[in-house]
Amino acid sequence: MALRPAFGLPLALGLALTVTAAGAQDSREVPTQTIILPEAGEAMPELPAGTAEPGEAVATDSSAPTGPDVTDAGVPDVLYDPALLPEPVRRVREAIMAAARTGDPENLRPIMDASEAPPALSFGHVEDPIDYLRSLSGDVEGREIMAILLEVLEAGFVHADPGTDEEAYVWPYFARYPVEALTPEQIVELFKLVYAGDYEDMLAYGYYLSYRLGIAPDGTWRYFIAGD
Repeated sequence: MALRPAFGLPLALGLALTVTAAGAQDSREVPTQTIILPEAGEAMPELPAGTAEPGEAVATDSSAPTGPDVTDAGVPDVLYDPALLPEPVRRVREAIMAAARTGDPENLRPIMDASEAPPALSFGHVEDPIDYLRSLSGDVEGREIMAILLEVLEAGFVHADPGTDEEAYVWPYFARYPVEALTPEQIVELFKLVYAGDYEDMLAYGYYLSYRLGIAPDGTWRYFIAGD
């Protein structure tokens, strides 16, 4: 399956079946807050309680999702308003988006380091998460993957697995929405992230395969990952 280039650039991923995400724009106006990124070497300010001191960020396969983010529980409620998010989730989402807008993946490191474990970026071992993100990008600076990250977080989202250890807020909602149940309007939203041919492949496999991101209710950034 051909990968969809984001912003005119090819995206190379070491996965057997992957599609890239260019993001679905949330058209609603909601209250936002200014996120000030720390200088290099400083910790992310006022991140959720229970986080560790900044340390060396190394993602391992133990923190990666065990499979596609697909639920058998039926059609979930799709949310668009970030004001509906718990405060820790909303603040971490805004911090990630602010870092992504700078175009420098290194600005994500303080956010990753603020948690006890960094977000899973691959189903395998990752030596350095920032270097790995750059390797996913079609440009050497990593700006393409920052744009993808930003647009994923601008899409609709779902509250997944409430009351369980896997509870998270997941973007885009397609990651937890039955592909065959998408309405025409939702398919238009999906086509902001993938090509029509990719959608046909997703129908064949039964689930969304492109980039998705999960944040736990306490603000822990759990993963930013693509593939099956």
